[in-house]
Formats: sequence, structure tokens, C-alpha cells
Amino acid sequence: MSAPQPQFSRWEAVWRQLPLVIGLVVLWVFLWDHVDVLTVATGVLLAILVTRFLYLPPVLLSGRFNVWRGLLLGLRMMFDVAVASIQVAFRAVWPTWQPMNAIIAVQLLTRSDLVTTLTAEAISVVPGTVVVDIDRERGLLYLHALGTRTAADLERVRNQVLGTEERIVLAIGTGLQAASVREARRERRAGRRPELAPHVAREVAPHQVAERHPLDEPEPAPETERDSGDGDVDRTRKRDGA
Repeated sequence: MSAPQPQFSRWEAVWRQLPLVIGLVVLWVFLWDHVDVLTVATGVLLAILVTRFLYLPPVLLSGRFNVWRGLLLGLRMMFDVAVASIQVAFRAVWPTWQPMNAIIAVQLLTRSDLVTTLTAEAISVVPGTVVVDIDRERGLLYLHALGTRTAADLERVRNQVLGTEERIVLAIGTGLQAASVREARRERRAGRRPELAPHVAREVAPHQVAERHPLDEPEPAPETERDSGDGDVDRTRKRDGA
């Protein structure tokens, strides 16, 4: 059973949607490249019409922004882009380097559409990694990564993605999401898989109950035995858990 949807008062809903309306108005002014009363008024009107009458998945903002965490997020993004740019440039000119790449599935810790989108954008900005697909229902990111020769390289890329998601959540996520990613970080550093808490089952992606994805390893083929007697009898036995 899914957790109940959060209920907000009218003013809380307006407050949470206000940054989106302001962003649409600013975009409208940029398109016209002219600031006057008529441009701003039509931008406000169109923003209200778009957010009220066009069917879109609701994007609920958390209503909080941690300035310090946001600063750390920006600084870490600039550091990652600079380091990855140097690494990719070095590999491009190194004559003996043989590329070994992979498509990696990373289970995110949150189910927020906003956090998922920002995480995918942040990962794609860094040279050497690009998100190729998103499984919104299961909270999975599929990304192409350079330089993945060993299992340690794959784990390093997954930790980088989860670290980016964690910094985004700590900067703009809800208090429940922040507590969830902190707990997951402690579990990860202890070498254990993050366990789901019942009260955050909707916020944390439950890898325990995720269904098989079409890109996962195929089901094992059934084994067939032939009995040699008076007549040949085929017996098919499927493995347990297939």
C-alpha cells in the first residue's frame, strides 16, 4: 500500500508553485528581450494559465533551501567538471589507452521527480558520464560511463551518482529526504545496503521489491533431462526462483 499523498493548504500550494511561476515569467521576458508592464503582465497571465490548466505531473518543491549545502553543491560540481575534463582530455590524446565503457544502472534513494531530474542533469554535465535513460517508477538511472574496466570502477561511478543525489537533497530536499540520504550514507560507509524504513518507503526507492527490468540478466533457461528406458521420456525441470 502506497503512502498517502501530502496535503497542503491553498497558501502552501501557492508558495510551493511560486518559484515555477516566476521562472516562467522570467523566461517570457527573456524571449521578448524587453521589460515593460505589458510584457510582465502577459507573462504572469500565461504562467498562471500554464500551471493551472495544462496537465503536467505536479512538481512539489520542498519549501526549503540550505544556502551552505547549495554552495557546497556548486563548488563540488565545478571541481568534478574540471577534474573530469582533464581526465577525458588526457585519455583522448594518450596513444595506448583502450576505451572500456559500460552502461550502469544506479538505484537512486529518492522518488522525487525534481531530485531525479537535477541528478540526471548534474551527472550529464560532468564529462565522461551521460544519462541515457530514466526509470521513473523504480527510481533508476541508466548512464554511460567511461573508464569502467573493473568492478571497483563501476562501484566508484555508482557512489559518485549517489553522492551527487545526496548533495542535491541536502540543498533543496525535504527534511524527510535529507534524513533518508544521511542514513543511507551511513549504511553505505559501513559496507551495508541501505535498508528501508517503513515511514520513508515512498521517499526511498525500494530495491527489495523492484521488478525485473528488461535490461537485467535474462531468466535461466529450463533444464531438460532425458530418461533412457523402454521409451524416451523428456522431463523439464525449472530452477527454483526462475
